[in-house]
Amino acid sequence: MTRPETPPPARPETPASIHPHPDTLAVHPPHVELTGSRPLGVPLHQGHVFAFDSADALAEGFTSPDAFLYARLGNPTVRTLEDAVARLEGGASGLSFASGMGAVNAVLLALLGSGAHVVAQTCLYGGTYAVLTDLAARWGVHVTYVSGTDPEEVRAALRPETRLLYLETIANPTTRVSDLPALAAVAAGAGVPVAVDNTFASPLLCRPLDHGADVVIHSATKYLAGHADVLGGIAVFKDRELYGRVRRHAVEQGASTDPFAAWLTLRGLQTLSLRMERQCANAAELAARLAAHPAVAAVRHPSLASHPDREVAARLLPAGGGGVVSVDLAGGRDAGRTFVEAVRLASLSVSLGDVKTLVMHPASTSHHQLDAAALAAAGIGAGTVRISVGIEHVEDLWTDLEQALDQALKKSS
Repeated sequence: MTRPETPPPARPETPASIHPHPDTLAVHPPHVELTGSRPLGVPLHQGHVFAFDSADALAEGFTSPDAFLYARLGNPTVRTLEDAVARLEGGASGLSFASGMGAVNAVLLALLGSGAHVVAQTCLYGGTYAVLTDLAARWGVHVTYVSGTDPEEVRAALRPETRLLYLETIANPTTRVSDLPALAAVAAGAGVPVAVDNTFASPLLCRPLDHGADVVIHSATKYLAGHADVLGGIAVFKDRELYGRVRRHAVEQGASTDPFAAWLTLRGLQTLSLRMERQCANAAELAARLAAHPAVAAVRHPSLASHPDREVAARLLPAGGGGVVSVDLAGGRDAGRTFVEAVRLASLSVSLGDVKTLVMHPASTSHHQLDAAALAAAGIGAGTVRISVGIEHVEDLWTDLEQALDQALKKSS
């Protein structure tokens, strides 16, 4: 037996004595109530202010993270995105931001204070490295960098004032794979929370919360949205307590997600599985071919037997090694510049995770904040090129990359 649906509370009607002027009618259009059907797609709630029928309900909304009263504090479309990614990551709650760096900053600023200590892996996204460097200069935050592969190295780096272990599932751009379970276990033993940037892997390849992380960060701009038309970030939390700590800071910082960007990201999520499967397969095939080209000194992709973290990748990334391939060209910086300018099907671009293949030179772009010593420590060479592999046909991609490599080889000979 089907139970009748409980109708929503009736909104007070306009008194019969009021006959609005057309000027007023234009400002107050009627609201369409859905009866007997529902939208197949997620509705876009573009409005940023919500009205209440009760003064008490409005007052309570300021203290409830679940209420909708002002878009900086929450929006139904944004909440749908937060819940969707939290479910994918296996977390308690998600918190969406206007960019990936908005998510990174919110987590760092909420969990760190003056004199705090952070343990972070050496090879990080350049923007994250820049934030940690800035916090060190302005707040006296101390940072110890570790390889991300040795739990004893993390254990030795921990201090009484350590407040965070910060890792990347697949490092940008070297594709090194962190041994999340081993590293997180060391941090947990010391009561230190673990934050993991999972942008390169997506929750379809790895769920860091299952391996001991406390918060997972994504640049939603990349694989989650996947179509080069969204700027966004999201953090997913293992428990509601940590979510609440970060949310209190985040709503005051104001890096809130635009509802339309959230709506576009939700659209992208629907094809995430299909895109990741194709991108991982293309990347693995291209990595094997790149390794055999004379212009290439080294190739790094977790699918390769030669990858330094192959055993860890096999455990943490059983569904695929991701869509990013890191290539060191034998001709150094000049060869790298020639290569990225010679591609025709691929695009020279700073982003990744798009359906189209993108190439870039990290030392002069995404990691320009690092000096020569920091680049060397991170494993980024003058001739390192990052290839974010798209969903195009792999033979077309190889034809393009091969001719660009041939030009780089010719110029460096």
